[in-house]
Amino acid sequence: MTDFASARTTMVDNQVRTEGVTDHAIIGAMGDIPRESFLVSRLRPFAYSDDDLVVKEGDAESPPRYLLRPAPLARLVQAADIRQSDFALLVGCPTGYMAAILARLAGSVVAVEEDDQLVAASSETLVELGIDNVAVVSGSLEAGYPSEAPFDVILLGGAVEEIPPTMFDQLRDGGRLVGVVGYGRAAQAMVYTRTDDDVGGRAVFDVHVPPLPGFRKPKSFVF
Repeated sequence: MTDFASARTTMVDNQVRTEGVTDHAIIGAMGDIPRESFLVSRLRPFAYSDDDLVVKEGDAESPPRYLLRPAPLARLVQAADIRQSDFALLVGCPTGYMAAILARLAGSVVAVEEDDQLVAASSETLVELGIDNVAVVSGSLEAGYPSEAPFDVILLGGAVEEIPPTMFDQLRDGGRLVGVVGYGRAAQAMVYTRTDDDVGGRAVFDVHVPPLPGFRKPKSFVF
């Protein structure tokens, strides 16, 4: 039988701390929250491996969905500089685990997910763990969740080719949007900050994470 508590400690010490994650709140959350609880039984032995875990297979319409490996997940959350007073939006919630981490850092969290089965499973796990400041809602990932905007923080739970301008419109003045833009070796973790009606972005590190559905640039017509 897997000793999940020991595996959790090893994950934090060998994968998270060694990748420059120094925020004690994030380290504490990842050391406490049972990552295995967000996975089906066949995947639980791999919960603390240094891998992106497929939680739903893809098809012709949509890519596979993943639980991100611990280190990049933690680095993206750290880049968002989340405060206890923040109202956060998570775009993409295939397991509920990332939402649970955000719930430990922010005042409240909305997690939008377009797959109804994943919405139900994520919500059930969060309720079972007594995490009551997260609402997992069904909706288009590319649309964000404008009905609850503005948000202090928006975090994209996977890589995208481009970020729709309407996503930035959902940020509060001074709010941050963090996401991985690009695929493969060209991908960079970006932090965007809204100041009045302007949005400025900066790259914070190179990273490869699995893509979110959608978020593709429109194909241009070539003569």
